[in-house]
Amino acid sequence: MLASLWARQLGLDDPVRLRRDEAARRVLSLELNKDRDVERIHETGINTLDIDCVEGRYMLSGGSDGVIVLYDLENLSRKPCYVCKAICSVGRNHPNVHKFSVEMVQWYPHDTGMFTSSSFDRTLKIWDANILQPAETLKFEGVVYSHHMSPIATKHSLLAVGTRSPKVHLCDLKSGSSSHILEGHKQEVLAVCWSSRHEYILATASADSRVKLWDVRRASGCLNTLDQYNGENSKASSETANTAHNGRVNGLCYMNDGLHLLTIGTDDRMRLWNSFTGENTLVNYGKIYNESRKGVKFTVSCGCNQEYAFVPCGSTIAVYAVFTGELKTVLRGHYNTVNCCVFQPNFQELYSGSNDHNILAWVPTPREPVPDDTSENYSGPMYEDLWSSSSNED
Repeated sequence: MLASLWARQLGLDDPVRLRRDEAARRVLSLELNKDRDVERIHETGINTLDIDCVEGRYMLSGGSDGVIVLYDLENLSRKPCYVCKAICSVGRNHPNVHKFSVEMVQWYPHDTGMFTSSSFDRTLKIWDANILQPAETLKFEGVVYSHHMSPIATKHSLLAVGTRSPKVHLCDLKSGSSSHILEGHKQEVLAVCWSSRHEYILATASADSRVKLWDVRRASGCLNTLDQYNGENSKASSETANTAHNGRVNGLCYMNDGLHLLTIGTDDRMRLWNSFTGENTLVNYGKIYNESRKGVKFTVSCGCNQEYAFVPCGSTIAVYAVFTGELKTVLRGHYNTVNCCVFQPNFQELYSGSNDHNILAWVPTPREPVPDDTSENYSGPMYEDLWSSSSNED
């Protein structure tokens, strides 16, 4: 750390490198925070979490009982020990509460005045966060597994929705109606994710073992269907050709630069793909425990010299180096299956939700204090009095 500061001061090193190195150190030192609790509101499992992109201060949670809670993560008390309080909630007595399990919540990327939620009750609701009332309710024929708004879009306001139907629905937030439908999957769509680099590129994952990339401006079909064998048909049977996994694909996550895409399947594998060529990079993460019949909400770090993936694995969270596949650490603290986790990039913190009804906060371990070597020591010839009386004796 001191060497990096010295190199930066002398202009020998890129200032960004120090920041990214420190961010990576903080991520790899994450531990359960014993001084911070998140107020327990949910009486059932927690399926989904999201932190706003504007301030990084407000967090949404959705539970198996249909309840949605909004938390303030800032420590207003300024005390070492504090509780992240729930500001408000859509409880079971709320007239517009979801009837069944909430599977996804998401803040509007550009404003904390609006958020969305989708549920097994076959609805997707667009909420006014200020009055906690739905501004629009969209209904679908089957249960809703996933939805996503583009984090970077400026030219469209489309919301992608994955349901029990093999069709991907695109809904326009401006009109509150279905814009158009993407057809190509053969079974239910378990996860959808917009590119973090190109606002018209969408990735979808299905129970048919396939991951498809779409340019929603094109009407001719998908851009690419990811192939785990990279087109080497000699190694693949006709049944597994052009499949991303040998099982249901229920997790998607773009890297923050949008250059790569991570996928997770029920074949207990995670794969890293080049999002431009669709090539399987063949990074080996080993076996990843995944028996979920629904979507897996995992996340990646941001701003590190090497990025990391946080993947729910049973009652733990496994932390992998994305581009090497190395398992860096395992976070233990929950007592039941972990369903979701979300990364807070401003302070390199992680929040996770589980079937044990708890939301846990994982924070970086503080640095050890540097020994103080600046204590005053005026002994030695350097500090001797040159004007001693002996020099004036004749």
